[in-house]
Amino acid sequence: MLRALLCTILLAAALSAAQAADRLVTVTGEASVSVPPDTAVIRVGVTSQGRTAREASEANAQKMTAVLAAIKGTGVADKDVQTSRLSLQPQYDTGKGGPARLLGFQVTNQLTVQIRDIGNMPNVLDKAIAAGANEMSGIEFVVSQQSKLLDQARDDAIADAHRKAGLYAAAAGSKLGHVVSITEEGAPLPPRPIAAMRAAVPVAPGEQTLRAVVTVSYDLTP
Repeated sequence: MLRALLCTILLAAALSAAQAADRLVTVTGEASVSVPPDTAVIRVGVTSQGRTAREASEANAQKMTAVLAAIKGTGVADKDVQTSRLSLQPQYDTGKGGPARLLGFQVTNQLTVQIRDIGNMPNVLDKAIAAGANEMSGIEFVVSQQSKLLDQARDDAIADAHRKAGLYAAAAGSKLGHVVSITEEGAPLPPRPIAAMRAAVPVAPGEQTLRAVVTVSYDLTP
C-alpha cells in the first residue's frame, strides 16, 4: 500500500514537471554596440648585442633609458608604461662543423605602452624609434569603457528576448509569465593586434563591435 502510494506521488511529480516544461518558451536575444576605440596599446623594445653578457646588458640599458625618456616626454604617464619582456640569450655560430662557437650575447627588453590619446600614437612611435627602439611586435586598439558598454548591450539583448518571447506567446494563445532562467552565451572577443609596423605609417582604428547574446526562458500563462 505504501509502495503504491509512493509510486503515485512520484508519477504525479513527473507529470507536473513535464507539464511545467511544456508551459515554457525559450528564446535567444541579441544586441550589439559599435564604438570607436579610445586607447592604443603598443609594444616596442630594444635588442642589443655584445661580446659579453655585461656588454650587451649595458648597451641595452643605455638605449632603453633613452627610449623610456622619449616615450614619457610625449605625455604618456608612468603607470601606462610596463616592462613586458626581458631576455638574455647567448649567440652561437652553428654554420660550420664541429662544436658551436659562442659569438656573444643578445639582450631584448620590451615595453607595453598604453596611449590614452590615439591621436598621439604616431608621435610616440616616432620618438621611441628615434631614441633607439628597434623592435615592435604590434599595436592593439581597445575600448576602455568596455564593461559599461557591454552592460548596455546586455539590457538591449534582454529586451530583444522579451520581444521575441511575447510574439511566440501571443501566437500560442498564451501570455508571458515570470522569467525562469537567463544564460549569457560566449564572451566578447579580445581586440586583435595589428601586425608590426614602422612609424609614420597611417593607422585607422575603425570601430569595435561589442555583442551580447542571452538565452531566456519564460513561464507561459493562459
